[in-house]
Parts: sequence; C-alpha cells; structure tokens
Amino acid sequence: MGIVQTQSIRNTLITFFGFGIGAVNALFFYTSFLEKEYYGIVSTVLSGANILMPIMAFGVQNTIIRFFAQYETEEKKDQFLSFIVLMPLVLIIPMGIVFYVYYDAIAGIWLEENPSLAPFFWLIPVVGLLMAYFEVFYAWVKVHMQSVIGNLISEVLVRSLVMVLLLMVHFDQLTKSEFVYCVVGAYLLQTLGMFLYAMKIRRPKFQLVIPENIREVVYYSTFIIVSGGVAVMLVDFDKVLIPKYKAIEANAVYSVAIFFATVIAVPYRAMTQIVAPITAKLMIEQKWDELNDLYKKTSINLQVSGGFILLLIFVNINQMYVIVPDDYSAGLWVVFMIGFSKYYDVVLGNNNSIIVNTHYYRTVLLFGVGTVLLMIVLNAVFIPRYGINGSAFATLLTIMIYNTIKFLFVIKKLKLFPFTSKTITSFGIVCLGFLVFYFWDFPFHPILNITLKSVLVTLFYVALHYKMNISAEVNQVIQNVAAKCSLRL
Repeated sequence: MGIVQTQSIRNTLITFFGFGIGAVNALFFYTSFLEKEYYGIVSTVLSGANILMPIMAFGVQNTIIRFFAQYETEEKKDQFLSFIVLMPLVLIIPMGIVFYVYYDAIAGIWLEENPSLAPFFWLIPVVGLLMAYFEVFYAWVKVHMQSVIGNLISEVLVRSLVMVLLLMVHFDQLTKSEFVYCVVGAYLLQTLGMFLYAMKIRRPKFQLVIPENIREVVYYSTFIIVSGGVAVMLVDFDKVLIPKYKAIEANAVYSVAIFFATVIAVPYRAMTQIVAPITAKLMIEQKWDELNDLYKKTSINLQVSGGFILLLIFVNINQMYVIVPDDYSAGLWVVFMIGFSKYYDVVLGNNNSIIVNTHYYRTVLLFGVGTVLLMIVLNAVFIPRYGINGSAFATLLTIMIYNTIKFLFVIKKLKLFPFTSKTITSFGIVCLGFLVFYFWDFPFHPILNITLKSVLVTLFYVALHYKMNISAEVNQVIQNVAAKCSLRL
C-alpha cells in the first residue's frame, strides 16, 4: 500500500502514544486529582465543543480534500486555500452573536440540573472554534500527503499539556476551576501549532479571489456540515445529553468507559488521515478497480488491528476497573456496547471517505439527520430509565443503523464491497478469543494479570491471523518485526 502503509503505521504509533498519555490522564490523573464533578464538567465542555466544531468549520476540512486536487495550477490552488480558510467565518460570526444574545436561555437547559456547570458553559463555543480551525489547517497538510506531524500535534500535544495541568492541580499550583480554563489554552496552542505547520508545508500567496466553482464548493460544504454534525453527534451527543437528565458526575463514569472503547478506533483514525485524500483522488480519476481494492484492504487491515484491540480491552476490562482510582465500574456495560459500535466503524474501512467524495452524499446525509433525531429520542427515553447504560444502548443502536445504511448505499450505488471470506474468519478469531480468555483471570495483582493475559491473547491472535494469512499487509508487518528481532516464522 506504499504511502498508505508507511504513514498509517507511523500515525498508528503516534496515536497509540497519544492514547497512552490519554490513558494516564483519563484513568488515573482525572480520577485521582479531580472529583467526578469537575471531570464531568470537562467532559461536557469538550463534547459540546466537538458537536459545534463541524458547524463552525463550515465543512471546510472535507471541502479542501475534495476539491484541492481539481485545481490544475499553483495560482488557482493558492486562491482556493486563501478563500476557503475564511469560509468558516460565515457561520462563526452569526453563531457567536446568537450565543451571546440568547446565552441564558441556551445555558438554562443544562444548568437547571447541574448549576456547577454555569461558570464554564461559555467555553463550549470557544473550544469549538479552536477545534474547527485546527481541522481546517490539518486538512491543509493532508492534501499534500503530510499527515504524520499533524497527527503528532493532534494526538499528543493537547494530552501532554493536560497531563501537565493535572499534575499542577495535584501539587496545588492550579485550582480545579483554573484547570478547566487552562484546558482551553491547551486547545489554543494545538491550533496555533497546526497553523504554523500548515504554513511551513505550503504558504500560499494570499489573495481574496472567489473560486470559479464557488457554487459547487459552498453547496458541498453546506452538506458536509450536516455530515460532520451527524458523525460527531453519534460520538459525543450522548455526553451532552447525560447532564441534561442526570447529575454531571455520571458523565465522569461514562467518560472513563468511553475512553476504553475509543482505543479500538485508533488504527481507523490513523489510517484515515492518509486514506481520505487518496480516496478522493481515485474517485476524481474514476479508478474504480483501484478504489475497490483500497476499500477491501482498509477494511480487512482495520478489522485485524481493531479486533485485536477490542479483544484485549474486553478480556481485561474487569481488571482494568480494579486499578482505576475511585469507583467507576458502573460503566462496564458501556464499554461493551460502545466498543462494539467502534468495531463496526472499523470494519467498514474507508467507507466514509468514499461517501463524502461522491455526488450521492446528499441522499445519505438525509438518512444521517434522521438517525440523529432517532438517537435524541432514544437517549431521552433510555437515560432517565437506565442512566449511562441507556445512553450507551441508544448510541450503539443508532450507529449500527447509520453505518448499515451507508454500507448498503455504497454497495448499491457504487458497486463497491469491502468484505471477503477473510472478514468472517477474522471475526471468528475475535469471538473465539473472547470465549477463551474472558471468563478467567490469574490470581495476581491486576497489572500483572492484565500483562500476562495480554501476552497470551497477543500470541493467540497474531498466530492465527498470520497462519491463516488474513491480511497480506499485516503479515508483512509481522515478518518485518520478526526479522528485526531475529525470529524465524
């Protein structure tokens, strides 16, 4: 897979490193240095900002990837980038005015149940703005096939800064309230870092010239707002709705569970950074056979890697909750439900990248809007009755429905199909591994227990996938690692 494989591996390693820092933060520092109340406040602010991000970005992050390759001259590319970076202001300015004028009415919906959120609610659109422009400049470098440094900024910088801030709270250098505000500063530094790197990769001659295909650009961006909003809502809207119905401390328990489950999507996030612009290029050039081949390769490779992480988390989850400070084990079933929804995301490969780069995206977005409405209704029904487990179930159900619709749409309209017989074999290995390893533990300290069981799971999983040749690319990586370790396979 060439550049895809190389940058995907590097991005995966960086993303795992970032998640390692995030794991220390989410599972130990947050739970030890902050009460559940403040952990819940931070989670609510960041989730709300994530939901606003695609709207504030005006879909520009996808528009850059979709249209950049279509401009033939460097001058037109400069004009496009100069114009596109200003497009988000069309929505950011009126949204800011509305939020300021109707702040009390908007905030009151959440503050009635959780008044402790009041001093921090205004931070939600601020962080949303920073996230939006980070994604714009990240797309700026992706179209130049340079995703690794951007991924480092994305996955490592904020988590490292938050770790430092949490340690400052622990050593009484920051109050818990000051910590929440400083987290916003971490996102500001992330956006500035991404901007500087984007300028290093390509500093255009800024000129405010409206592109010739402005109507198509704006039309596409408008629909991508909905697409991005749907995708983010399916991930984060549950964490925004929980404080509406339950005490904000429940969001802290939910956030720990979500963190466990989110690790499953690390390979997907890493590969998408480089696969998205390649997918767009293949579709522009109408190289359908190559695109179908890429679709199959991303699907099976992500299934193998995502399934491995899913299995490690599921078989060790009980012991993981033992080592987490305080009692967060109420999120156990959340891990299973959200974890399986992430796995379903993973096995569909670059399905999303295909859809957003075809003229059929408008129809699928209508289904997405309907799915979000369904999710809101299901959360409103299940959260009051079942708490965070009800929210996880509502999220699982809506994601399954939405992903299935997109999957079937790609099959019917584009005649592309990601699965082979090896898909079933790989899933069977995951199920067998769960049955073999979940129902017992070593009688040792939880950390030693997790380590030993993970070693056994790794040997079991890697050996079966290698022997059955599930993925040629994964086998090549295994052979390369074995060669460096002087092992014969």
